[in-house]
Amino acid sequence: TLILDDNSKSDTYPININKNNSSNIYHEATVSKISEDIDNIPKYVSNALEINKSTVYRYINEMVDEGLIAKIPEGSFAVISNDNIIMLSRSKNELTDESEITGKYISQYYHDFSDNIVHIWEYTLSEMINNVIDHSGAEHLKITVRRDPVNTTVTLEDDGVGIFRKISGFLGCSEEDAIVELMKGKLTTDSVNHSGEGIFFTARMLDEFYIISGGRVFSCNEFDTDEVLFMNGESPVGTKMVMKLSNNSPKQISCVFDEYASVDGGFFKTSLPLGNIYPNGPVSRSQAKRLCHRLEEFSDVILDFAGVAWMGQGFAHQLFRVYTATHSEVRLEPVNMCDSVRKMYEHVMAVG
Repeated sequence: TLILDDNSKSDTYPININKNNSSNIYHEATVSKISEDIDNIPKYVSNALEINKSTVYRYINEMVDEGLIAKIPEGSFAVISNDNIIMLSRSKNELTDESEITGKYISQYYHDFSDNIVHIWEYTLSEMINNVIDHSGAEHLKITVRRDPVNTTVTLEDDGVGIFRKISGFLGCSEEDAIVELMKGKLTTDSVNHSGEGIFFTARMLDEFYIISGGRVFSCNEFDTDEVLFMNGESPVGTKMVMKLSNNSPKQISCVFDEYASVDGGFFKTSLPLGNIYPNGPVSRSQAKRLCHRLEEFSDVILDFAGVAWMGQGFAHQLFRVYTATHSEVRLEPVNMCDSVRKMYEHVMAVG
């Protein structure tokens, strides 16, 4: 086992902000905006919090002294963070128990957060590391933990077969279609031992979640493929997972489960970010047919059109008229339609 503290970005481990002090609330707001790379931070924070610039500068100087942020050229600031790296090997019997890996190497970086955040990290890390152990066939796993005053990011990189490649081989489809099937949930290549829920719920519990493999990206967040690949680096082999959560997130793990699952009905609801699936807009009937594959496993399907500028007539008719005519038990709910998409939807619903 190899554990490294990569301090190339700083020589100070960031502290967690205590919200019991009002000045620390201002500190947190300021650090948050710095992490978003906003220009002219003093002016922005002054306007947003309705405090004068001199007060903002005082808070900034305090944070520099505390090691939360650092001054960089041209009057800008950067949030201080450390990369803590753990290297694990299957041949050394280190890829056998996800709970042991999480407890031994990662929990120290989030154990002091509120219970809701601890629970989210415990669930998501357990599910994703278990996927590496059971499905990837990887010999090595690299875990990188980055914690700053605003967010914690955990990256998992393995040298296995590649998640999209494995799913496409299992289903006999393209890797692009494999990503869509993964977004739906209830998908596993080992139904005896797994439910196929882990990635679905992990993606919705975290603030940001990316899977990068073979030059392709899975995410339910809005993203630019080229930017994600450039910022995170494409894995030459295997799979990379990037998991990010605010250190003060109000999310509750139970709320995410309650939205998509019930005690009696199980995993009954899914949601599909169509803007991610069809960056150039959904066009054809064949696209709609592939999208509808396995939707009958759910009673409710949310079709999120955020980021979709237009929709082809063939796609709309196949999805909303043809599919629903033979699958009345599945409720399709389109949301976030722009005017042009809504007009096409209303058109196919009117003409039949």
